Amino acid sequence: MYRVCFVCTGNICRSPMAESVFRAHVAEARLDALVEVDSAGTGGWHEGDGADPRTVSVLEAAGYAQDHRARQFRRSWFARLDLVIALDAGHLRDLRALAPTPEDAAKVRLLRSYDPTAGATEADVPDPYYGSLDGFEECLELVEAASPGLLDAVREAVKEHTT
Repeated sequence: MYRVCFVCTGNICRSPMAESVFRAHVAEARLDALVEVDSAGTGGWHEGDGADPRTVSVLEAAGYAQDHRARQFRRSWFARLDLVIALDAGHLRDLRALAPTPEDAAKVRLLRSYDPTAGATEADVPDPYYGSLDGFEECLELVEAASPGLLDAVREAVKEHTT
């Protein structure tokens, strides 16, 4: 099993959105028996909570299923994960600092690095939490734009992983 974990700050907005969207892409590619997708937050403020209602609304309107409970990312998880996807540069920095080994730090990547239209200055998925519904819709657009490239990378890794 190839394991991917999306990480944002509180695990109620960006990372559960990315988890739902990417899980749908994995299922559509018929890789769901080979790829496990989940999410977490760098902090534990919302542990046990469901996704933000605005996240749920935007996902449902776009046809994505979600069943989410927030949790905090743990250092020990690096051992079982193959890829850790950070939603912004702050998460990337925090996760790489948390990694127990250089090999684990190398597992951490920015989501938008998989979007060929994203420039170097557009590396982050902005946090929509303190804004309007428009920010959540933008978040979904950015996640969807990066998902095909991420799926291609995961598909290649799964081939290597299973041979």
